[in-house]
Amino acid sequence: MSETFDRLRAALVERYAIQEELGAGGMATVTRLQIAGLRFGAGMFLALLGCTGGDSIENRNSRSRQPVPTILANNAFYYYEDVDAAEQFYATTLGLRTVSDFGFAKILQVAPTSYLTLVDADSGMHSSSEPKSVTLAIVTEQVENWYDHLTDAGVSFRTDLLVVDGRPHDGFVAIDPEGYFLEFERFNEHAENERLIPRLREIEPLTVAVGDGLTISATVLWLYYNVLSPIQRFYEQALGTRMIVDQGWAKVYPTSRTGFIGFVDGARGLHRATAEKGVSVSFFTDDVEAWFARMAGQPDFEFRTEELGDESGRVRTFVGYDPGRYFLEWDTFLDTPGNEELVALLERER
Repeated sequence: MSETFDRLRAALVERYAIQEELGAGGMATVTRLQIAGLRFGAGMFLALLGCTGGDSIENRNSRSRQPVPTILANNAFYYYEDVDAAEQFYATTLGLRTVSDFGFAKILQVAPTSYLTLVDADSGMHSSSEPKSVTLAIVTEQVENWYDHLTDAGVSFRTDLLVVDGRPHDGFVAIDPEGYFLEFERFNEHAENERLIPRLREIEPLTVAVGDGLTISATVLWLYYNVLSPIQRFYEQALGTRMIVDQGWAKVYPTSRTGFIGFVDGARGLHRATAEKGVSVSFFTDDVEAWFARMAGQPDFEFRTEELGDESGRVRTFVGYDPGRYFLEWDTFLDTPGNEELVALLERER
């Protein structure tokens, strides 16, 4: 079935490109949304098309100008052999708070709209042995204080603290108990950061429960690719976001108030680009249905789950793949027992 669909999709994409070149004198347009509809079946197909049989270039342009559904917060899923030990590290060493506990998965708040979900690999979508091709950057003005605190706690480091006058950023890279990299990073006054710094100044940092007033302002989730340009185009189109920092071989994009994603040239970053990745990237939203429909219209997005799912009666969700095969997930948390603290935090961002 998958092979048949892929051949049909390729043929339709080719036809679509030819018709777009022919313009109004060509045959009736086959849109990306219709292509996606073939995958979901007649019911979803008609719903997404609005029960119409075609789509003009004008309609496509109008749809591209539609408001992008809200992203309330960023999240990353990390996968562990011992998820309770991982939670202990993030809670007692980093001072993060668990705001929702699914048993096999623990959601911790890292910054005002940034979260990290620790997952028992036996129950998750990834194994603990897959390459950990991801780095979570913890943005803070206190990199020196954090370095001293983690040194005293006996944490292992990938790189030591580096602070040099005139550099666009200072920091170091720590390693969590099962090998995920945590970069503690300060963005300095520098031409490279001229669009980012004003945004960071507006954030009231999150004060953690360890150290003497240690804080976290934001996060950047660094992802690693062989080629960056098609990845940038995909996220700009799909999420309606624009680059805020250009480091040459690394690009940073905002996706929530304090949550950013960064795309890194895998030949130059802390990790290489890999086929498998021991991470899922997720976005918390109050309208997962709207995101489902939007992503169905993205030509470079492939669904892993072909319909909206329900996790433990507490979250509505769907999952797909970006062009580099990172898992992407959208989540709407329901106002049910167990979600009270997380839902209250997300309500502040609506």
